[in-house]
Amino acid sequence: MHSPGSISQGSISQQLAALAIEAGFSAAGIAAVPAIGSEEHERDAARCEEWIASGASGEMEYLQRRNPEGQLLRSSLRNAFPWARSVIVCVTNYNAAAQRSIDAAEGQQGRKDLGWIARYAWTSRREPDGSIVPSDYHRVLLKRLRIVEAGMQALCGPFESRCFVDTGPVVERLFARYAGVGWTGKNTCLINQKLGSWLFLAVIVTSIELPQAEHPRLTEDRCGSCRRCVEACPTNALATPYQMDASRCISYLTIEKRGEIPVELRPHIGRQVFGCDICQDVCPWNRKAPITIDDQLAPRPELINPALDWLGGMNEADFERTFNGSPVRRTKFSGLRRNVAIAMGNSRLHRFLPRLQQWATDEDPVLAETARWAIAQIQGSRPAEDKNLS
Repeated sequence: MHSPGSISQGSISQQLAALAIEAGFSAAGIAAVPAIGSEEHERDAARCEEWIASGASGEMEYLQRRNPEGQLLRSSLRNAFPWARSVIVCVTNYNAAAQRSIDAAEGQQGRKDLGWIARYAWTSRREPDGSIVPSDYHRVLLKRLRIVEAGMQALCGPFESRCFVDTGPVVERLFARYAGVGWTGKNTCLINQKLGSWLFLAVIVTSIELPQAEHPRLTEDRCGSCRRCVEACPTNALATPYQMDASRCISYLTIEKRGEIPVELRPHIGRQVFGCDICQDVCPWNRKAPITIDDQLAPRPELINPALDWLGGMNEADFERTFNGSPVRRTKFSGLRRNVAIAMGNSRLHRFLPRLQQWATDEDPVLAETARWAIAQIQGSRPAEDKNLS
């Protein structure tokens, strides 16, 4: 039996990988938490402080939280967990055999009445009775993470640990890079040479002391001179490669942003109603990314290129019934309608005017203002654009 919180040299990576694959993950690695005062610690903390100070985090206050000493919790994992010594990173490929957001809908070339929901939010699972219900990757991966955690406890003996799937003060991509799982691309996504970037990240913060000999080599940055993601971003959120201005990111605007979306950014949102896949859709490393077959994370066909008529016609009960247990609930019913109004305006289709005119007098002031903007967008276009769709 290993001493508590330790593991024999040369064995941890292999045993962790086996546990992770058995639990349902695609790959895994482990990284040491940089010691306070180390070069890595000081560099990472400075970058985090600079990013927050620039306003790039938008209204995401959880990213700006500090400990009693005034230190950003996300600037160093030890600010949040003084006992943290290593981080286990597990990844799951969620690439589905479906169109990309930048492709015309199959058999529907040129249609402008379809929205887009980010690929990661399509997920569903099959119940024992055969019914298909929404699934949330947070819950699915957390269960799998607990299996890995229990397996590591059996291998190492007792150790302090916390499991997180996008819910804790952990910069997952940073530790995934330190764990040798991949590199951080110019679009700020983690990229794995074999798996691409369609990856869910799940982490276990642990008190395990990682022997120096077990520290993984960093994966080489293979983005090279490619700037496809930078140039494809409609809102210029990647003006500085490797640094995301979240306040301009379509995913932030359609999911995290509450209230009105800045008018100057609305035309660039296009048909995105929940999240955005553009910077990953254009990434060359995703051309040969494997297709995942996972009965807990299977895509829901109705969420791929969803009709704006369908989304716009939902009442709150429909929204809850359709998206209960789905990541889409994060934007809330009010946020989805706001996003759909923008997509309708960007479509320039006159067929959406009745719905938008109804929303223009809604008691929700954000929806009403957005609908009026969308109406102005459409009325500035030619009715001929509606042919074959009205």
